[in-house]
Amino acid sequence: MSLKNKVLAVGAVIAFLAFSSVFAGKENALVGTWRMVSATVESQGSRSEAYGPNPHGWLVFTPELTFVEVLTDPRVPVFRSNARGEGTDEENRAAMAGSIGFFGRYTVDQNGEFTGNTVLGSTFPNWVGAVRTRDDLQLKVDGDQMVEDFRRPDGAKVHIVWERVK
Repeated sequence: MSLKNKVLAVGAVIAFLAFSSVFAGKENALVGTWRMVSATVESQGSRSEAYGPNPHGWLVFTPELTFVEVLTDPRVPVFRSNARGEGTDEENRAAMAGSIGFFGRYTVDQNGEFTGNTVLGSTFPNWVGAVRTRDDLQLKVDGDQMVEDFRRPDGAKVHIVWERVK
């Protein structure tokens, strides 16, 4: 076997092992773009809409195992100043409470189901570096619908329903 063929064969084996270790079974069920349908928070027996009655949010999972998520409450008022860094304390507080954006890496098991993620960047600095597993965050895909459930550090339960964007 020529050196060129050996290099190609080794490359093919490495590529096969890399992809088979990630997707040893079924297709990655998360890949795609998802639109937030609803988001509720349950705390101390009370239930509320996390981002209002018509929340805006997108969640994107790439085949390369990266994700980006942005959630907003469209009721958050615009800043009087048109400069993002010049909001009043009240405007900044409302914007922070009514939105979040973050990105990172995620993992799936041999069935293509979510197993965890690592936040690499976030508009909420406390989340940067956070590692969440299925014990902390559950994502269940059923066709073109996905349900996300997790518990905040304060004990509140968050339930988000997503639909696949086509």
